[in-house]
Amino acid sequence: MLEVKNLTTVFYKDGTAVTAVDDVSFTVQKGEILGILGESGSGKSTVANSIMQLVPPPGKIISGEILFNGQDILKLSEHEMIKIRGAKIAMVFQDPFTSLNPVLTVGEQIVEAIRLHQGLNKNEAWQRAIEMLETVRINGAAERIRDYPHQFSGGMRQRVMLAMALSCQPELLLADEPTTALDVTIQAEIIKLIKELQQKFNLSVIYITHNFGIIRALCQRVIVMHGGKVVEVGTVSQIISAPKEEYTRNLVNCLQVLKS
Repeated sequence: MLEVKNLTTVFYKDGTAVTAVDDVSFTVQKGEILGILGESGSGKSTVANSIMQLVPPPGKIISGEILFNGQDILKLSEHEMIKIRGAKIAMVFQDPFTSLNPVLTVGEQIVEAIRLHQGLNKNEAWQRAIEMLETVRINGAAERIRDYPHQFSGGMRQRVMLAMALSCQPELLLADEPTTALDVTIQAEIIKLIKELQQKFNLSVIYITHNFGIIRALCQRVIVMHGGKVVEVGTVSQIISAPKEEYTRNLVNCLQVLKS
């Protein structure tokens, strides 16, 4: 479904290019949950933003290809990309509070995305939004759809973001550390929900995290990033049982310490 080939993304500072993603290549299969693992600053979030073409200034993709169902989306205009972003490829960010508009109800925000991409009328889109809130298990969805983001807990806001992301039935979901700001119990609930939604909608998922425990619980394969580069790729069991790189071994050792 997705093939990233030799992607390089840089940020310019005082006329100097600082490389955030350095010649990164990987693939995502249909129905696969792929993990991207690395510490803060490893370039993993910039990979996701590059796929969505949401690299903030002064960042720029300077080389590579991103093939989505065989089409190089880096060659698309912004107008063409809007038709893909949200409709075919959706993204859930780390902080759902800053991702949601505080002055609009959650229903208005979900309906806006549905009408933009699905062509439904307002009543149809409203019903679809309620169904999506029910799908992510928000109790009393028909009433809560009229609430504002501040009326939801952090875990519930992240469920709203999942409902919005999946409302247009995308083929690929990018999840950029969506549980980092949540406590451990709520993290486990969201991880379980993502796994269930992936199976329900036959989604491909790229899950970005610094937490090897989440990778082990959720993903089939994992890419390990360090310093903007891919340092290791393999199935989760391969990486845990026989890591090849010292950086990966250190991550696995941390996981073993946490288990003990």
